[in-house]
Amino acid sequence: MYKRTILDNGMRVVTERISHLHSVSMGIWLNVGSRDEAESESGLTHFIEHMLFKGTKKRSALEIAKQLDAVGGMSNAFTSKENTCFHAKVLDAHLPLVVDILADIFLHSVFDHQEVEREREVILQEINMVEDTPDEYVHVLFNQAFWDGNPLARPIFGNAQTVQSFTREIILGYLNRGYHPDRIVLSAAGNVDHQEFLELVDPAFRNVKRHSHDLNRTPPTIVPGVELYPRDLEQIHLCLGTRGTSLVEDERYCCSILNVILGGSMSSRLFQEVRERRGLAYSIYSFLSSHTDSGMMGIYGAVRPDNIKETRAVIRHELRSLKQEPISDVELRAAKEHIKGGIYLAAENTDNRMSRLAKNEMIFGRFVTYEEIEAGLEKVTSEDVQALAQEIFRPEVMSSVLLGQVDGLGVDQTFLDL
Repeated sequence: MYKRTILDNGMRVVTERISHLHSVSMGIWLNVGSRDEAESESGLTHFIEHMLFKGTKKRSALEIAKQLDAVGGMSNAFTSKENTCFHAKVLDAHLPLVVDILADIFLHSVFDHQEVEREREVILQEINMVEDTPDEYVHVLFNQAFWDGNPLARPIFGNAQTVQSFTREIILGYLNRGYHPDRIVLSAAGNVDHQEFLELVDPAFRNVKRHSHDLNRTPPTIVPGVELYPRDLEQIHLCLGTRGTSLVEDERYCCSILNVILGGSMSSRLFQEVRERRGLAYSIYSFLSSHTDSGMMGIYGAVRPDNIKETRAVIRHELRSLKQEPISDVELRAAKEHIKGGIYLAAENTDNRMSRLAKNEMIFGRFVTYEEIEAGLEKVTSEDVQALAQEIFRPEVMSSVLLGQVDGLGVDQTFLDL
C-alpha cells in the first residue's frame, strides 16, 4: 500500500508496504544532478556522493561500513544527470539503524580535508578507467556531441581539471545551495509501516532548512553531425542517436516500443540482423536516455573497421524499414509484453520499488500505478510507431560518434543519410 506525507519543511516521505517480505529498502533522493552544475563545478555532485560515506561527526568511514555489514545490510549511492540517491537494504528489524546511518551521513558528514584529497584521487582514477573502456567512453563522447552546449553534454564524473579544483569550502557551498528540503524525497519499500517510518525520519530531518536556489535547467538542443575520434583499437565503437521522448511525454510509451523493436531485445531487428544473421558484432543494441524535458534514442555497436560500412548499411535499412512499413500486430504485441514483463519482474525487488516511488514523486508528484502504464502501452498502434519513426529518423536531427581506427574510412556527414 502506497502512502505519502510532506514534512513541515517540505521534504516528502513516500512508502509502499509489502507485508510478506522480510526486507526494507530505503533511499534518500535529491532532485539534483550533474546538469545542475555550473561548468566549473562539473563533477561536484558526484564528488559529494562519494564523500558522504567518508565519515561523520560520530562515525568514521570504517564504522559506517562495519555497522551495515554487521546486520547484513547493503548500501550504495549514485549520481545521474538529474538525481542523486543514497540507499540501503536491510532486514525490516534493522530499519531504525539504516535510517540513523543514512541520516547521519547525509546531514552530518564532516568532509575532512584529508578525505577530500584521498577521494579526489579515487575519482581521477575512475575518470581514467572510463576513458580506458571504449564501450563506455564512446557514450561519454556521444553525449558531448549530441547535447553540445548544454550541461547534459558533460560527463557525470566531471573532468580532471574540475575535480582537481574542488575544496571543502566549495563542497559546503554547493550543499547549502542545492540540497534544499523541497528537492528531497525519502522513500522506503518492503515490510515497512508508514507511520513508524515517519517517526524514525521526522526527528532526523525536520530541521533541515537550507536556502533554496533555482535549478534553471535549460532544455537542450540536438547538435546533428558526425564526430570521429581516432584511437588504436581492434574495433570501431559507434554511437548514433536522435531525439527520444522525455520522462513525461505521452509519446514515451510509443518510444519504448520502438526501442524494443529496433534494438532493445534479443529478438530485435538490429540484434537479429547484425549479430545473429551476419555475425558483424558481438554487441549491438538500441537504448533510451530520458530526462524531464528531453530525451535521446540511440544505437550502439562495436565492429571491426572492415565491417563498419556493412553495419551502417544494415542500420540504415532497419531505420528506413520502420519509417516505410507499419510493424506487424505480432511484433507490436511482443514488444508490449516484453516491456510489461520487465516492469513486473522489476517490481519483485524492493530496491526497484523504492526507486520507483521516489522517481514518480519527483517527476509526476504522485504514485503511478502499473495499470496506468499498461493502459498507456495498450493505446499505442502500429501507425503510432511508424509515425514516430518517420519523425525522429531523419539525418538533420541525428548525431553520430565513431571511436577507433577511423582514419581513412571516408566517413562524413553522409554516414547519417537515410
